[in-house]
Amino acid sequence: MEEEKEAEVAARVVVERLAKAVEEVAAISDYRNAYKKHFCNLSRRVKLLGPMFEELRDSKEPIPEKAVRSLAALGRAIDLAKELLQFGSRGSKIYMVMERERIMARFWEVTAQLEQNLGEVSLDELDISDEVREQVELVHTQFKRAKERMDTSDVELYNEVQSIYSMSTETKVEHVILRRLAEKLQLMSMSDLRQESLALYELSGAHEKNPGEVIEKIFVVLKKIEEFMQNQNPKMCTITSAEDVTSSDGTKTPVVPDDFRCPISLELMRDPVIVSTGQTYERVFIEKWLEAGHETCPKTQQKLSSTLLTPNHVIRSLIAQWCEANGMEPPKRPSQPGISASVCSAQEHAKVVDLIRKLSSENSEDQGTAAAELRLLAKCNSENRVCIAEAGAIPLLVNLLRTVDLRTQEHAVTALLNLSIFEQNKGRIIAAGAVAGIIHVLKRGSAEARENSAATLFSLSVVDRNKILIGEAGAIAPLVLLLNEGSRRGKKDAAAALFNLCIFQGNKGKAVRAGVVPTLIGLLTHPEGAMADEALAILAMLSSHPEGKAAIEAADSLPVLVELIRNSSPRNKENAAAILVHLCNGEMQQQHLAVAQEQGVMGPLHEMAERGTDRGKRKAAQLLGRMNRFLEQQQEAQAQVEGKAHARAEALVQ
Repeated sequence: MEEEKEAEVAARVVVERLAKAVEEVAAISDYRNAYKKHFCNLSRRVKLLGPMFEELRDSKEPIPEKAVRSLAALGRAIDLAKELLQFGSRGSKIYMVMERERIMARFWEVTAQLEQNLGEVSLDELDISDEVREQVELVHTQFKRAKERMDTSDVELYNEVQSIYSMSTETKVEHVILRRLAEKLQLMSMSDLRQESLALYELSGAHEKNPGEVIEKIFVVLKKIEEFMQNQNPKMCTITSAEDVTSSDGTKTPVVPDDFRCPISLELMRDPVIVSTGQTYERVFIEKWLEAGHETCPKTQQKLSSTLLTPNHVIRSLIAQWCEANGMEPPKRPSQPGISASVCSAQEHAKVVDLIRKLSSENSEDQGTAAAELRLLAKCNSENRVCIAEAGAIPLLVNLLRTVDLRTQEHAVTALLNLSIFEQNKGRIIAAGAVAGIIHVLKRGSAEARENSAATLFSLSVVDRNKILIGEAGAIAPLVLLLNEGSRRGKKDAAAALFNLCIFQGNKGKAVRAGVVPTLIGLLTHPEGAMADEALAILAMLSSHPEGKAAIEAADSLPVLVELIRNSSPRNKENAAAILVHLCNGEMQQQHLAVAQEQGVMGPLHEMAERGTDRGKRKAAQLLGRMNRFLEQQQEAQAQVEGKAHARAEALVQ
């Protein structure tokens, strides 16, 4: 009798959770992006399941145990749909266009999961009306058709965004293209631009992988659209306009000058700080950008020479004066930088504690569900990351890295990735012995879990002492394997982790022995060239190591390097030149200089010495010096040969 009562309570909990999940899906809206049709269809189909759960909630009939298990599995699929719909509502529109293959794969995965799990629910065993039953069967058919006919997004839109994405920061874009993009992406107002900027910022600081240069370049695309919209409508925002904007109720709202807004959040700054490039940002936003592992200035894309943040007292004073002149209260500076666990509310803390209790249970379904929810909570903000870590979740998540349930394993490693974004949690994750488990997932997990494992290793390796630990634990060989055979996203994650790890000299030999050099050369010569930047950066680092230099020589890479110095981005030119500097030094110097000279390197080097980056100019000057000495030696040797030949001829004549 007691067991029956427990089963009945469990069934009611499952049904209640399903009904609530559908309500949460119904509350998500505003799918103003390239996939609006897909998001709206997915949302509509999930909402059509609501009446079934409502009838089950009101029914007095018991639900068979098998049906409860099927409904619970359906609930997990709806949670996946909810996660995707939330991203569609709040995520970056430009990022969705650029990552169209991944987005469409997510749609297919979620649709297939819903179709499968809904098909496994035996409607005959449920106390529902014929009308609701017919509706559920129709939804199941719609999911099946949608899975089989998954179409793609606007190809023209993708190509136009891709063309701007591939341009340098200084390249001018035709106004007609920018207008078309702004209209298609619905980035026509200050509110739209602010939401897109914050969505990109959230991706850069709390994404399930380190997006690195992808997000930085998307910021460039957004900046070009923003500048175009400001030029078209100076009253929309900020640059020099001092006019006020009249709201619908007739009151005037002062337009905030551009210099007073954080380039990341586009909001009035409270605690402005200066980075090494001279740009000013809101402290909390630039700190999170740096915590995510970025080494560039978000606005200018220049590499930061230092992560030191200097308070901008001048701008802060000007903001205070401007606020006073416009009858506004000056923004209050935060009492202290950083995040305190006290910001986590009692309700949030109670939720985290409940999830950790489930994580500690022996029920695998509870563990999987809890890991999935912690993954999402840790993705949201730094407050949650602190709260989850301090409640003791990290050791429990580490234990799940070796579970046989691949989905739970994926949730666990991704939750650790999201938690690692907060700097103090990196040490906690390492102390919990997570590295071995993360490498286990990197070797044997699902495709997405492997990618997120690589991203987690990248995040942890930001701390120098962790580079040694991760390298010694055996992470490098499986990272090289992922770089070789993974998806585009997987290759990006693996490259980011390998770059960080190879900053430590002891890891360079491990990477070379794992076969990374041929893989990197292959990425350089790939027709799409999608990974050329990352491959060159890693090769430049390895070329200073004896084993790395020998492997690059063996790969017959000189023609490729010379071509990159001739035709590539300034950053790639300087890395290609740095590799050549190392190759053209030592026993093989003469041979390499001869090949480079035959490939026509002199002209590109002279141009690079005049117009390249500072580092590029130095490398070009070094190479030109060696090349000139080599050519002088060749001329001297030729002169000696000709002199001897002339002497022999004279002797014969006499």
